[in-house]
Amino acid sequence: MQRIAIVGAGKIGSMIAALLSGSGSYDVTVLDRDQSQLDRLRIAHPVTRLRVDIDDAPALSAALAGMKAVLNAGPFQLTTRIAGAARSVGVHYLDLTEDVASTRIVRGLAEGAEAAFIPQCGLAPGFITIVAHDLAQRFDTLHDVRMRVGALPQFPTNALGYNLTWSTDGVINEYCEPCEAIVDGRRQQTMPMEELETFALDGIAYEAFNTSGGLGSLCETLLGRVRNLNYRTIRYPGHAAIMKTLLNDLGLRDRRPLLKEIFETAIPVTMQDVVIVFVTVTGLRDGRLMQESYANQVRAASIDGVPCSAIQITTASGICAVLDLLIQGQLPDRGFVRQEEIALPAFLANRFGRHYAV
Repeated sequence: MQRIAIVGAGKIGSMIAALLSGSGSYDVTVLDRDQSQLDRLRIAHPVTRLRVDIDDAPALSAALAGMKAVLNAGPFQLTTRIAGAARSVGVHYLDLTEDVASTRIVRGLAEGAEAAFIPQCGLAPGFITIVAHDLAQRFDTLHDVRMRVGALPQFPTNALGYNLTWSTDGVINEYCEPCEAIVDGRRQQTMPMEELETFALDGIAYEAFNTSGGLGSLCETLLGRVRNLNYRTIRYPGHAAIMKTLLNDLGLRDRRPLLKEIFETAIPVTMQDVVIVFVTVTGLRDGRLMQESYANQVRAASIDGVPCSAIQITTASGICAVLDLLIQGQLPDRGFVRQEEIALPAFLANRFGRHYAV
C-alpha cells in the first residue's frame, strides 16, 4: 500500500481519508494541529492520527518524510508552508486551493522538483477545469468558454439562500480577491461579485457572478486560442446584492475576521446540499458555429453508511482521483502539473472520479 499523508482533519480532509482508506490501496495518516479535530474523525477503516503544528516546519517535514504523497486539505493560508515541506522531503504534493497567489508560489516550488506538484485538485478549480479543457479540444477555433459552479443548499431558508458547506475563509477569499478572465482575447483582471447574470436549469432560477480562483491555470493555457473565458459562482437569486451590501457598503471586505464570525454564528451548516457544474463552449467546427455544454448536479449522499455533503463528495473524490491517476502513471511524476493535463474520460473512469458520473 502507498503511504499517504492528509493535512487537515476537517470536513474535506475526513472525506478524503474515508475514500482513500476504504479503497484498500492507501495507508493513510491524517495530520492536524487540533487534537479535538483528530478525535472527531469517524472513519470506517483504520487511519493514523497525528497531531502536528503546521507552523513547526521541522516537525511537519518529519511527519511527511517517507510518504508517497501529501494531500493538503487545510486552510488556503497554510498552502505554501505545506507545499514547502513537501518539497523539502521530496514527496508528491496535491491541494484544493483556489487562492491564486498561493498557487503561484506552489508553481515556483515545483521548478526542478523530483516529485509532482498538482494544486487545485478540487471542484473549481479542478474538475470544472478538466471538463472545460475537454470540451475546448473538440473545436477548431474557440470563441467563448463559460464555466459556472455552485454549492447550494437544497432547501434554502434565509435571505442569502445560502448555508455553510465548506471553508468560510475560502468563500470570503473568493468573494474579495481579483478574478482572472480573458476578454476579447486579452488576459485581464476583473472585479469579484460583478458581471451578474441569471439563468435557469431544470426550471430553477439561479444567478452567477465573478469570483476568484475558479479558472485555475486555464487563462494561461488558452490565451491566444479563445476570445472570451470566464468563471462565475452560482447562487440563488438575491445573494449577490446582499453580499455586496456586506462587503462594500458595510466595509466588511476589509474586516474579514468579523465577517467570518458573523457567517459562522448566523448561517447554519447543512449536509443537504447540491453541487451544480455548468460549462458552455462555443466556436467553429468544420466551418460551422457550434456550441457544446456540460451540465451536472451532484447531491448529498451516504457513503459507507455515513451522510456526506455534495461538496465533500465532489471535492474529496476529485483530489483522490488525481492521486490515483498519478500513482498509476497516467500523469507526470515530477514538476508542476496542471488540471487540464488530466483527461476527462480517465478521470470519470477512475474509482473515485465515478462520483461525478452523470
